[in-house]
Amino acid sequence: MAKKPTLHPHSDLKSFQRLMLLILTIINHPNLGTEEDSNTNVIHQLQEKIISIAQQYHIDIPPPAIATLRKDLETLREYNILERRMYRWGYYFGTGVMTKPEFKTAFDALESMANYQGDATAKKIYQQLEKRIRGLELKTKDDFFYPIKRNYNRAVNYTDPKEMILKGNNQKTLYHHIPSLEEAIIKGQAIEISRKKDFYNQGNIGIEIIIPIQLIYYNIAWYLVYENCANGHLIIGRLNRFSDYFQLLSPAGRNIQAQKECLKNVEQLLTNGWGLNLGNLEEQQLELKGKLTLKKIKVRFYPPISNFILEGDLRHSKQRIKVTKDNYNNQILFLDYFISLPPRSLNEFLFWLQSYGSCVEVIYPEDLRDRHKEGAIALTQRYNNIS
Repeated sequence: MAKKPTLHPHSDLKSFQRLMLLILTIINHPNLGTEEDSNTNVIHQLQEKIISIAQQYHIDIPPPAIATLRKDLETLREYNILERRMYRWGYYFGTGVMTKPEFKTAFDALESMANYQGDATAKKIYQQLEKRIRGLELKTKDDFFYPIKRNYNRAVNYTDPKEMILKGNNQKTLYHHIPSLEEAIIKGQAIEISRKKDFYNQGNIGIEIIIPIQLIYYNIAWYLVYENCANGHLIIGRLNRFSDYFQLLSPAGRNIQAQKECLKNVEQLLTNGWGLNLGNLEEQQLELKGKLTLKKIKVRFYPPISNFILEGDLRHSKQRIKVTKDNYNNQILFLDYFISLPPRSLNEFLFWLQSYGSCVEVIYPEDLRDRHKEGAIALTQRYNNIS
């Protein structure tokens, strides 16, 4: 005699349809609810969305009760479709945490990082995703790859070892060890690296034992933020100026909280300063304690550049702008830009000022004014010496 089959709670057609609608809803509407919503509000939103989708697809089922939905969610947990944990901000499957519009925004950012900032890992992921997306039946498939947002800041040096080899221009830089470097960052591991170039004569050259903290992209290149293990000095160095020497000193590293504390100090220095120079060790320690005397700076910008400077409301958190206008036509005569910076930032601030040519005048401090003036005189002499 044949054994009577054991029926699943969802063997009934209506129950099965309800479960499929629940899965469909979570796939297409991940993270229903907001951070402020309680889990109860999220499940109510889930209930409303299931009813809406059932009507959209002409599926005739009774509105699911909240208690029934909770049982359905538990079924998905039993089969490991949902993880056995609290979903505080809505439900999603695996890595499917984004809606299609959110994924589109993330995809555009990935495309920029891959093709313009030259991140080799991002490039590989982007190429894989692009192939998978082309297989999706998206109503707007033809428009999905249109780059609505793009960061055109482009790396000026080779960043991808494979590209170097293909173009016959293999460069022995730290880019050859990016995966290992990323792992060392997340694990807080001490490594040994070698800087081969020091264009700013700061003494950071040769072999160093460091703990890498972060990789950052700034304007035209990738940089490594790290802590010198010998003295705790925080330094930022351009990746292509390090050789391809990389030695992991120990698999054991410091915990992620220590990395975060170190990164917090770096972010404080970057916020206080101008550019990427974090200063020497002594100044750095004083600055982090709030005991470093800052340089008070006043710069005057003239038209037409003054109009562009005036647009930069958020150029620096500590800036102050004062505009002087003509009493007759209300046009800007000049703009005074006030800021206080640590001494380490004066070089980079001066480089920025020089990009605006004759539309800039340094009022104080006197040493910065003299350097700006000397640069203008040297430029004039260079042009005068042209035969």
